[in-house]
Amino acid sequence: MPEADQPDEGRSAGENPAEPLLAPADGVPPVLDTAEQVAAAARALAAGHGPLAVDAERASGFRYSARAYLIQLRRAGAGTFLIDPIPVTDALTPLAEAINELEWVLHSADQDLPGLAELGLRPARLFDTELGGRLAGYERVGLAAMVERLLGRALRKGHGAADWSTRPLPADWLNYAALDVELLLELRDSVAADLDEQGKNDWAAQEFEHVRTNEPPAPKADRWRRTSGIHTLRKTRQLAVVRELWTTRDALARSRDVAPARILPDSAIVAAASADPRTIAQLRALPVFGGPRQRRYSREWLGAVDRARTLPDSELPPLTQPFDGPPPVNRWERRDPAAAARLTRARTAMGELSTRHSIPVENLLSPDLVRRLCWDGLPDYQRADAAELSSAIEDFLKSGGARPWQRELAVPVLAAALTAEK
Repeated sequence: MPEADQPDEGRSAGENPAEPLLAPADGVPPVLDTAEQVAAAARALAAGHGPLAVDAERASGFRYSARAYLIQLRRAGAGTFLIDPIPVTDALTPLAEAINELEWVLHSADQDLPGLAELGLRPARLFDTELGGRLAGYERVGLAAMVERLLGRALRKGHGAADWSTRPLPADWLNYAALDVELLLELRDSVAADLDEQGKNDWAAQEFEHVRTNEPPAPKADRWRRTSGIHTLRKTRQLAVVRELWTTRDALARSRDVAPARILPDSAIVAAASADPRTIAQLRALPVFGGPRQRRYSREWLGAVDRARTLPDSELPPLTQPFDGPPPVNRWERRDPAAAARLTRARTAMGELSTRHSIPVENLLSPDLVRRLCWDGLPDYQRADAAELSSAIEDFLKSGGARPWQRELAVPVLAAALTAEK
């Protein structure tokens, strides 16, 4: 999970400081890395009661994959368990059978669920404390900030951004990992109480179910266009070099399970696209390419540059990326002033709705969905009566994945905003 937030700065000077949480109450449990140990943990968890606190540590920035390198579990009546899934990947069936039917409690669940699903671990029900905090209107929803606000305990920043593929895992890392689930069940109850008091339980349940069942988004097309510094290039042939080098790097990173930037940084890709090296010597004279880790792949890098150089003009990428949906908002006024006016009114209405319910506007409705609605989601907009417009908005939002509670809140205010100046 992400590194914990700093303690809540909103605590007034007259209040007692939060009590530091430095170690688990029962000590740091051992790391389980054999089939027998995992089976014993599964039996203990099955014998516990209530929801299951879950966290997972990945090696983002170090590894290509999003796999979990440590799993933390805690349940009342059972205690905390730390599991190394790498040596027991094929022995997790008993654990899945014990926990998959439980309610899981995670913080920022969408980050950890995909990696856990790869291991056959999938919750029957979900409570996401971070998302619950957003719906409850908390200004800060990092784990540390919420623990301090609701439970009066202070979690220190730790090792969330560390390379969790390291073996053996250092003792202080394991202490940090165990603390991430130490108070998660108590936090869940506090958030649930606030949601209940605000009448938002059903809204939260719909959001949690959406996170639980939502498939990870498909990789975006032309991901190579996100290369840092690509905006400095002005020729399509240079973009072709970026594309070939990016694709070569991605294949190497995937095969080695290493983060792409650790094989070749974006800055080196852009430098090669600008310099157009013709020989290995010229390539290695560029920044980074002469380093020991990059020299071993010199032929691959130069081959990518050569392929881009020999592409026919018809296969060169365009300088600008084709839009998938509406154009950038700053171009609306020139291309379609009426749509720009609709978006302004819609954004204002959603902002007011956000304030009224103390929910971030992006949690009320996807901003991209609002943009698409205002750009091309309203056929016969000028001729539709109020009922027809509301029905069209409802259908559009539903097709875009908006949950029932979101549509119930958003459709009336959007319909009113979009009919205000017809």
